[in-house]
Amino acid sequence: VMATGKASLPAITSTESPAYIALRDAVVALSQKLAQLIIRDGEGATKFMTIQVEGGANVDECRKIAYSIGHSPLVKTAFYASDPNLGRILAAIGYAGVDDLDVGKIDLYLDDVLVAKAGGRNADYREEDGQRVMKQSEILVRVVLGRGAAAATIWTCDLSHDYVSINADYRS
Repeated sequence: VMATGKASLPAITSTESPAYIALRDAVVALSQKLAQLIIRDGEGATKFMTIQVEGGANVDECRKIAYSIGHSPLVKTAFYASDPNLGRILAAIGYAGVDDLDVGKIDLYLDDVLVAKAGGRNADYREEDGQRVMKQSEILVRVVLGRGAAAATIWTCDLSHDYVSINADYRS
């Protein structure tokens, strides 16, 4: 975005103005779209995942947990295999580095399917429901921490055979 002063529009002089809010929202929407396209175009990516962590004490801990899940090779390969392995996701939450995290309050969803409740497998969870979600090309992983009102969202992709092959053969 460049401001040259040559446009016939009035100058934006306040972050409270409707023009500023419209510009901000447009820049954020475009930035999010571009970020998601980078992930979708990743080498060998077959699935796009949104990792949404909510109910945190602060945004920092929500981001730590989201990145721990999103960066885990075990989680990423499970998604590639369409394996609803909730243990891998819960382990990534556990090693995210959030001290005092009460795992007994955590709920975990794969899209609309509650797979873990109060830190353990949901008694009503059915494997076929998890399989249905994991076969999709776009998946929402939603973690509810039960600690507060903070939230964070990241995007990532799976880790496929093609990713390994492309990057094993790549040389700069």
